[in-house]
Amino acid sequence: MEQEFLSLTQGSLTVLEYEARFSELSKYAPHIVEDERRKTKKFVMGLKPSLRTRLVAFDHHTLDEALSAACRQEGEMEQYLEEKKASQKRLAATFQRQDKKKTVYQTPQKPVAVSKSQVPSVRSPSVKKECPHCGKTHGGFECWLVAGRCLKCWSSDHKIKDCPRLQHGAPTPAVAAAAPAIGRPGRPRAPARVFVLAREDAEQAEHVTEGVVGDVAPLEETVETDSERED
Repeated sequence: MEQEFLSLTQGSLTVLEYEARFSELSKYAPHIVEDERRKTKKFVMGLKPSLRTRLVAFDHHTLDEALSAACRQEGEMEQYLEEKKASQKRLAATFQRQDKKKTVYQTPQKPVAVSKSQVPSVRSPSVKKECPHCGKTHGGFECWLVAGRCLKCWSSDHKIKDCPRLQHGAPTPAVAAAAPAIGRPGRPRAPARVFVLAREDAEQAEHVTEGVVGDVAPLEETVETDSERED
């Protein structure tokens, strides 16, 4: 029992429970407890490390002084631990409320599946190439020059200069009033010949070979001949 007294520590006991066990076993070591200072030192050294470090700084002469100081320190520590636990609980509750608010505000949205037909396709702008034969852009159509077609009716039987639609439907040129040249006597002048080509056909083809469509009624206005220019 003396050995149990010598190895006695507070452990998980309270200060009062430790003091009661200390007093009970001290009778088995009378040579230690006979000296009050020695007994007090043995009591203090058996306390928990957190209490022992606080009491060692004070030189207690009696066991009652050491016991009173130990109980006071134990109460302060218990109060501190309780306040610390309460503070931790409040913080945990605050974090839980914040997490719940985040869960409410940040509701997960279901991903929307987008089919390929709904995705607009980006097409690169097509570049039309010029025809090497006529220098125009056909947009995928056959070149009229290579196909040998008429630009008026798109027939392959004749050229535009022989097109019947052009010959029958050609507009009649306006006839200007005859007027003699100023300062020169009126002389008979050679009738002029003109070549008629539809305006729309001339604009469509830059490389149309010029040709005589047909004799047009002579204009009343004559053109000066070379002999008149020499005069």
